[in-house]
Amino acid sequence: MTDWNSTMNVTIFGGSQPKEGDTSYAEAYELGKLLARAGHTVLTGGYIGTMEAVSRGAAEAGGHVIGVTCADIEAWRAVKPNAWVKEERRFATLQERLNELVLACDAAVALPGGPGTLTEVALTWNLMIVRSMPAKPLILTGAGWRSVLESFYNSFDVYIPQDQRVHVQFAEDVQEAVKLIPIP
Repeated sequence: MTDWNSTMNVTIFGGSQPKEGDTSYAEAYELGKLLARAGHTVLTGGYIGTMEAVSRGAAEAGGHVIGVTCADIEAWRAVKPNAWVKEERRFATLQERLNELVLACDAAVALPGGPGTLTEVALTWNLMIVRSMPAKPLILTGAGWRSVLESFYNSFDVYIPQDQRVHVQFAEDVQEAVKLIPIP
């Protein structure tokens, strides 16, 4: 049996829209499997879409899955933790949930998503910039993230010095993202 306390905690950020059969769902599922096989514990928002796919992939590969849930989300949308969550960390507010996802991980990987995913990426990045938490891998996966950040860098160049940009890494796909996570 794996000692879950000795593995890295890897938080996955991503949208709730992907459904089984979608390419993005399959990619998230593969990421979960790869992380579990590498011995990592997976943390997700615990619900549907990317969160479900990553949780499922990790659980089916024998990994430990932590779902970070909150009353705010469940009041906003009728949703419960997905079936592959093995450990639920429940909070009252979205802010508490965000803090847990960001602070409880040793590395974070962002898959495609919307405003919530952008919030998670920006919060993680900014907390590292201001040294509110130790630097950790923040890996943005896919061409969309690279395009968004390059546009951000180009449009606001003087506001984002190189020593802040080093906190963000890019991966073309989930296989490359997993390779960027250090071995514990």
